[in-house]
Amino acid sequence: MWFDNVGALSKSRRVFAVDTLGDAGLSIPNGDRMKSVDDLIEWMDSIVDCTGADTVDVIGHSYGAMIALAFALHRPDRLGKLVLLDPNSSFSGMKAGYLLRALPLLLSPSRARRRRLLEWETGELSIDSDWLSLVEVGTSDLPRPDLVVPRRPSKDALSALDVELLVVLAQDGRVHDAETVSKSVRERFPAARVEVLKASSHHSIPMVPADEINRVLVDFLEG
Repeated sequence: MWFDNVGALSKSRRVFAVDTLGDAGLSIPNGDRMKSVDDLIEWMDSIVDCTGADTVDVIGHSYGAMIALAFALHRPDRLGKLVLLDPNSSFSGMKAGYLLRALPLLLSPSRARRRRLLEWETGELSIDSDWLSLVEVGTSDLPRPDLVVPRRPSKDALSALDVELLVVLAQDGRVHDAETVSKSVRERFPAARVEVLKASSHHSIPMVPADEINRVLVDFLEG
């Protein structure tokens, strides 16, 4: 889903786009199954080791943002800058309406249910058809992954976070309330940069609006 962003990001830095293990993509689990947040952190450690760098900037979207935040809390010494794109269940809860819409998909995944959820959440926004097809394949044709979901960090844990932070929120997203998340971030991290993007939803970013997201990301990372 980063196909409209890698070009802009790679003009000034090396980019590693890592698939979520068990999801549609090229990354293949070749070790023990991840069962805990500690396993997630170990996996992230191995990714940083593979880059050959002491520290890296990390960008995560949705579930990826949850993993990135957990990594920042456990391994702040390995991070340069942290970017969270519409992070769900990280600074506030998710909307009941979204959870109800997602429940049938979670209980019995299918291509049709995945498409209905994405089309409802993105509304009138134009979503790449090839990406949508890939997501559907990942829903129906691959083994159902057992995802390790980090818990929402406590206020004390979040207050101890010491990294340069950018949080990008989708104004029209239906997963959570952007204003509530923005307020929570600003209260806990006065130095953080928060951007709320118009004409965007949780499942549309980082594809839509790609140009605006690229501008914000490059400006933050190069600043």
